[in-house]
Amino acid sequence: MSEPPFPQPPEGAVPVGAVSPGDGGAARLASREAESLERPAGTPPSEPARKAREKTRSLWSDAWHDLRRNPVFLLSALVIAFLLLIAVWPGLVASGNPLQCDLSKSQEGSQPGHPFGFDAQGCDVFTRTIHGARASITVGVCATTGATLLGSVLGGLAGYYGGWWDGLLSRLADVFFGIPIILGGLVFLSVVTGGSVWPVVGFIVLLGWPQISRIARGAVVAAKQHDYVQAARALGAGDRRLLLRHIAPNAVAPVIVVATIALGTYIALEATLSFIGVGLKPPTVSWGIDISNASNQIRNAPHMLLWPAGFLSVTVLAFIMLGDAVRDALDPKLR
Repeated sequence: MSEPPFPQPPEGAVPVGAVSPGDGGAARLASREAESLERPAGTPPSEPARKAREKTRSLWSDAWHDLRRNPVFLLSALVIAFLLLIAVWPGLVASGNPLQCDLSKSQEGSQPGHPFGFDAQGCDVFTRTIHGARASITVGVCATTGATLLGSVLGGLAGYYGGWWDGLLSRLADVFFGIPIILGGLVFLSVVTGGSVWPVVGFIVLLGWPQISRIARGAVVAAKQHDYVQAARALGAGDRRLLLRHIAPNAVAPVIVVATIALGTYIALEATLSFIGVGLKPPTVSWGIDISNASNQIRNAPHMLLWPAGFLSVTVLAFIMLGDAVRDALDPKLR
């Protein structure tokens, strides 16, 4: 009996070029290696290969790819980074004491070492403006975190389970939506006295969670209809696994966008409450308090009002611009 023209492979071996079922990762790896071997050194990947790799990027990596090239995002991120730096370490920029005042320098203008001048009590406006970032940003970050967590949990559960829980949460959210913010602040913060950061944070969370809950509910209702969720449920996945592993990662994007924009709004709300006298109170240093103290002296000493109001406006605008940039990057309809 004659020998076969080619040697036979060992039993169980996979012929060269063949890929076993379900071995898609190995096939892609072999394809990339073959392409790299055929391509001369220093030659960039072919256009089809580059486009194929770009299509495999996730939503988050694709969004980050767009954000890095968005000048609005970069500018707002730099401003926010500076504001966070002076909020955590104000002594790096202003080494003075914001509560140390000299009445002999009341309402004086800019001087060497005091670029923003002095307020009616003789306090350095520059030092108070830099130190005021801590209270305002702390209120904004803590209120946004609390409202986002509470609203996401309640709205996510309502959107997933539906039924009477969804109806109850919707009616409860309607009640809070009907409360005027300023009137509610006057009533709530007049009862809960103290003038510290936490009563203001609690009030903002109390009126801020319904907005986040409606966004989270809508995102969860849309995500649970997808085929991959139905497939996971058919394979026996429980409610906890479906929510945490399949629905939440795909429903969190709109919540992040709304929370980022709301953060700037909450900082402005804290300043408004402090301006009318029911928010933060001395000796706490806040932009809203300084704006309130300077409102009666705007003709005699406009610098007392312009600097804290300018920092407040830039802060709110930076967070709103950041939220808009993130929304544009995460919204597939805008691509």
